[in-house]
Amino acid sequence: MIEVSRINGKKFYLNAELIEYIESTPDTVITLIGGKTVMVKESVEIILRRVIKYKRLIHTAKIKKENNDA
Repeated sequence: MIEVSRINGKKFYLNAELIEYIESTPDTVITLIGGKTVMVKESVEIILRRVIKYKRLIHTAKIKKENNDA
């Protein structure tokens, strides 16, 4: 999950695994699998950085667990 802010400033966590695409219209709109859209304050670049950081964290934890199980 990544933290994002609605246009009104209210923060919430979004499941990064459900993101289909992100666009700047000029507001940032995140479209989820299934078609639901969410408009957020953060730029596309910030959202991408957060998704990459989240994915790295998940995959690093998985690799560490696999190494400990071996």
